Amino acid sequence: MLAQQGILSKADGDCVAVERPDGSSAVLLVCEHASREIPERFGDLGLSAEARSSHIAWDPGALAVARKISAGLDATLVFQRFSRLIYDCNRPPESAGAMPETSEIYTIPGNQHLGEADRQARTEGLYIPFHDRIRSLLKERAARGQKTVIVTIHSFTPIYNGKPRAVELGILHDEDRWLADRMLDAATEAPLYKTERNQPYGPEDGVTHTLKLHGLANGLHNVMIEVRNDLIRDDVGQGVVADYLTGLLQSSLEA
Repeated sequence: MLAQQGILSKADGDCVAVERPDGSSAVLLVCEHASREIPERFGDLGLSAEARSSHIAWDPGALAVARKISAGLDATLVFQRFSRLIYDCNRPPESAGAMPETSEIYTIPGNQHLGEADRQARTEGLYIPFHDRIRSLLKERAARGQKTVIVTIHSFTPIYNGKPRAVELGILHDEDRWLADRMLDAATEAPLYKTERNQPYGPEDGVTHTLKLHGLANGLHNVMIEVRNDLIRDDVGQGVVADYLTGLLQSSLEA
């Protein structure tokens, strides 16, 4: 969509994708860090191929897991088609992390010293259309009387800044803990993974932006799921995790 302030070419296509738009489930799945693709106008951002394929560019395995949950629940899925290195759609425009100059051990040359016009173009090209599409879906669901809970799907690296992470599955929430509490209770009853509340990140790290923007602001229950990415490197692992999370969500919503 060239209307997206010129940062996307015709070859790039739209920045947001929706699958199962008429899904019957109350769950609306969101995957902000689904892709490592970079719009053609930005080249390689001055990064190596290794860096561009690493977790700094996307959440490996998250989209595959989200798609399997979507199929299992018949749930609508919304995801961003471009790398969070250009714009992290789980951050507001004023956040330094929205267009990061550094990520873990990497400096991102293409993001250094961005001017206001550059930041605005990225915001208008990626962030605004992405969240506007979620708003449109919420309005459509409300108009047809469909209940909604918002579930965002992410993955995290098993080693961060040289420190191993023991947690395997994180159930995150902001002020609304209704769904998180139920999922944590269900995980305790069926402890397949080491599961913790608000780990390896929490609201204090600024990771609940989407939950606040579309969940808290609209009075909708919401939760953020983080999966350690070594567990979802292949189709088998993705399937096991997706089945487990689908079960947690189903039992939690029925409760």
